[in-house]
Amino acid sequence: MSKPASKRNRTAGTETATTALASWWFRIRQHVKFVPCRSSNPAGRLLLGFLVVTISAVACAAPRSVSYSMSPSPIEAYDYAEVTATVDSPDARDPFKDASLSGTFETENGNQHWRVEGFCDSADGTIFRIRFMPSHAGNYKYSVRFTQGKFEKTSQGTFKAVDAHRRGPIRDDPQFPWHFVWEGTGEHYFFNGTTAYWLMGWRDDSTIQYSIARLHRLKVNRIRVSIAGRENTAFGEPVMAGSNWTYMLAPWPAENPEDFFHPGFDFSRFNLPYWQKWDRMLAYARSLDMVISLVLDMNDSHIHTEAGSEDEHRFIRYAAARFAAFPNITWDLGDDLESFRDDQWAHDTGTLLEQWDPYQHLATSHPIKTIHQDRASAWFGFTSYQEWSRDQHRVILESRKLQEKTGRIIPQTNEEYGYEDHYPLWALPGSDSAEVLRRTAWDIVMAGGYQTAGETARRGINIRPDTGGGWMGGRGDDSMTMFLGYGHMVDFMTSFEWWKTNPHDELVDNGNYCLADPGRAYAVYLPKGGKVTIQLQPGHYQGYWFSALTGQIVSLPSVEGPSWTSSDAPDENDWALLLQAK
Repeated sequence: MSKPASKRNRTAGTETATTALASWWFRIRQHVKFVPCRSSNPAGRLLLGFLVVTISAVACAAPRSVSYSMSPSPIEAYDYAEVTATVDSPDARDPFKDASLSGTFETENGNQHWRVEGFCDSADGTIFRIRFMPSHAGNYKYSVRFTQGKFEKTSQGTFKAVDAHRRGPIRDDPQFPWHFVWEGTGEHYFFNGTTAYWLMGWRDDSTIQYSIARLHRLKVNRIRVSIAGRENTAFGEPVMAGSNWTYMLAPWPAENPEDFFHPGFDFSRFNLPYWQKWDRMLAYARSLDMVISLVLDMNDSHIHTEAGSEDEHRFIRYAAARFAAFPNITWDLGDDLESFRDDQWAHDTGTLLEQWDPYQHLATSHPIKTIHQDRASAWFGFTSYQEWSRDQHRVILESRKLQEKTGRIIPQTNEEYGYEDHYPLWALPGSDSAEVLRRTAWDIVMAGGYQTAGETARRGINIRPDTGGGWMGGRGDDSMTMFLGYGHMVDFMTSFEWWKTNPHDELVDNGNYCLADPGRAYAVYLPKGGKVTIQLQPGHYQGYWFSALTGQIVSLPSVEGPSWTSSDAPDENDWALLLQAK
């Protein structure tokens, strides 16, 4: 039991409270005009007057001061300069709604100019940050402004960026628009993706970084990760939430974060430790040139912000303000999107996101049906549909034709066509084996498209052997080898200028597939091995067989057009063949 305070301490406490009240009253008198009360009840007049004073004081509250600090300069182009605003005596009721930090930055000569939003990074409103991502070496100047009601505090400064040959964001290639290019270096990007929706469900950074590094070693260069996705089923996979991992993602403060149906989110605020973990993840992924697809939300989440609401817009703008300065991101409006948002919402929200992201990273949406793609709109950077058939070569060719009809060419990707060893009731046994999915990936890329595949989750999370997670959590071990096969495909495709080729199956026989830049390069895939006859432009070519299964290379003697028939492939497995003009 605590002891009563001494008389002296009680007196000191009274004086302190009186001083604080006087200071509070002084601030109110600075901001408040008293409103006459017409009530005949003296108590009512007093109460109403107090309420007017209190509400007006809250509305007009202002911090004591704001100071600014800048991250060290110089920085590397495609890194970011960060200005921190430190608020002295913050008093915004909700700093995520009632205060803001905004700014501009531009090249020294003023030829390029960006408007940027900042974000609150402390629950009490003490810290705001704003990030500027320069796109090339040089000197830059910036201006920032903190605003709360009528209170404003501005600051200006400069910083320098140096060229460190960073790759920058991925863009649609303006010259070969079916494909992607790194903005910073001009290198072409061979999109080879996977899904790890709940990667950010891991509590510790080390598991997240291990998972990204492992996928990077396997030549995966893109991961689909959800910001707000939540789940209450394991889809038949041996995964289970525990102290180290959850699939109840909570970007907002929640009364019951592990309650799927009643989390009690406060949509006006943000769960900052979660977003700070995202900062660290994106920075690590950036160091490996790993592109992260930011999936804003998922159909399975059950609880969503209201479509088009202030809460929803605040969430998306916060994500853009916080993450847009990372070059290694793309946006995805939502997984199975048409299940909780309609096509008009996708168009409107994608258009807004393009405005809110000062660097206009590539964006897409992920519907269940391919018809729900905003193909013709400027905000829409590439397709990201799901189609589960095992006739993907035809699907991608048809997708390209649909895109051509819009008069606007962009890359075509199927980002959900199977999860390894995942067999719901509608899937035939064996239809999602590593071997089937590997072959399906070849079907896609040989039609001029790109793909995202899900790795097996059979190794478990919180279920023995507890070394996996795959398409759900992103973690894996050395027994999970599907992506070794995909890596062979990456090696073959990146061994020539694939972005200059187009599907030309009419140049080969026996149901084989061909990508060609006629007269220069012919890449052929033989799903069943055997031999192939290729219709070539006249000339001399050098080439080799490539084992799609093992990566083995077998050189060929010189080849001469206009028509050439190969010998049988070295074995009965699937093989690829590359011929290039001498």
